[in-house]
Amino acid sequence: MFMSPVLLIGLVIIIILAYPIIKLRHQIFKRKSVEIFQEEMKTSQLRRVLGKWSLTSLGIGAIIGAGIFVMTGIGAREYAGPALALSFVFAGIGCALAALCYAEFASFLPVEGSAYAYSYATMGEFFAWIIGWDLILEYAMASGAVAVGWSGYMGKFLNLFDIKFPFWLMHDFFSARQALSDSVSNPTVMTELQNHFTQISMPTIAGIPFAINLPAFLIVWFVTMILIKGIKEAASTNVIMVAIKVSVVVFIIIVGAQYINTANWDPFIPARASIMGPLGDTHMAYGLLGIVSGAAYIFFAYIGFDTVSTHAGESINPKKDIPFGIITSLIVCTILYILVSLVLTGMVNYKQVDINAPLASAFSSVGLKYAVFIISVAAIAGITSVLIVMLLGQSRVFFAMSKDGLLPKNFFGKLHTKFRTPYKANLLTGTVVSLVAAMTPIHIIAELVNIGTLLAFVMVCGSVWIMRYREPLRERAFRTPLINVVAPLGMLFNFGMMLSLGAHNWERLLFWLAIGMAIYFFYGRKHSVMYKLGNGGK
Repeated sequence: MFMSPVLLIGLVIIIILAYPIIKLRHQIFKRKSVEIFQEEMKTSQLRRVLGKWSLTSLGIGAIIGAGIFVMTGIGAREYAGPALALSFVFAGIGCALAALCYAEFASFLPVEGSAYAYSYATMGEFFAWIIGWDLILEYAMASGAVAVGWSGYMGKFLNLFDIKFPFWLMHDFFSARQALSDSVSNPTVMTELQNHFTQISMPTIAGIPFAINLPAFLIVWFVTMILIKGIKEAASTNVIMVAIKVSVVVFIIIVGAQYINTANWDPFIPARASIMGPLGDTHMAYGLLGIVSGAAYIFFAYIGFDTVSTHAGESINPKKDIPFGIITSLIVCTILYILVSLVLTGMVNYKQVDINAPLASAFSSVGLKYAVFIISVAAIAGITSVLIVMLLGQSRVFFAMSKDGLLPKNFFGKLHTKFRTPYKANLLTGTVVSLVAAMTPIHIIAELVNIGTLLAFVMVCGSVWIMRYREPLRERAFRTPLINVVAPLGMLFNFGMMLSLGAHNWERLLFWLAIGMAIYFFYGRKHSVMYKLGNGGK
């Protein structure tokens, strides 16, 4: 399985580039000193308008969204069963360890770029490029996934008012094909489709069936336009949406707890078994390994706290406010996730959980129709706020890499004359993400996000550990406690979750990194600011 064409091409590229890596090791492993980062921040043209609560709101806004409203259903039904709560605990531990490391870095290296900048300061330019390229994958795919989730809940919300659209305008081709195939053999599926869509078929173009997730495509462009206008406007919009969805999550926990049937928790950890996935494939699920696999899959739900560190260039007091925002947002969301997962699996048997809109369907199953309206509104608001933060983080990583010359500065680093935002990077991101969201199944996008994020977390934990020994006397507003325990455990937990993901995820990751290495050696290395400075780094 590991010798697929995609993996072979990626390995060939990596092998070909092995020689220049060795030959140019003195340049590509040159570090960018903290002093250079600090000088750049003094001349930054980004607007500093974000306080600690705005940053915390951005963190919560990024975390609570498609993860809690969509991924909880997939995690329970496809991987962990009622033990989904333990999956959230396991994933939360890995995130907490990484968050402590992120917080230390952000306290003494408060620059945009997140893990990219941290790697540049500790392990050198080549590793910085690899992690930056990985972050591009993470944020782009995360944005695509939440856009697809937004589309699903918007469809259910409009259905409450008997507003329906053709089936082929609400799904990507692959998901539409599988759903239509299932409807042939399962009358229940056909009835469900007929109740929610006006046309249950796909049109053809030159004899080829066609389907597109149009709402997902449009919401990406709506958010992109907000981001081009400015960070302050985006943050204000985000605060409102965060308030709505946190209130509804609390509503879900309090009201849903009254309808828990403890029989649904028996067995709490189902026996290991082979089950059929969303697109007709089979995979192993449940048991203790199912908890770990569930953690790696629903890890998507935690993605977001790290985006707080990408906004250091727009933070009023980044050394204190960034660590506060990272840790506070993670603690709040972890508690909410565990409680919501217990409510969901208590209200509905895990084998019957709806993977498209699990929470709304759970409340509908016990006759609480009004709750479907409330939850759908919260899901739409919540997922929109996630999309804002993810697309925002993506453009800031582009901006940071362009400042270092690794990407064309006249494009990715170009600021709008009025709004002072990297509008060209926003437009490119919007174009790619909207197409991915319109044409790709959500579970495939989510898998790419998870493995990319876990790799970034492993790198950050390693980087802060290295920096603590390399520059022990450097001032740090926040110091990771028990660094010799936290950092290696963070690497172990997150790499362990990477290993639990399927081989196809590793293939895609290696192929993506191979493409990134080729771009670095043919463009980035030659235009690197550190390369031009000569003796500017260490």
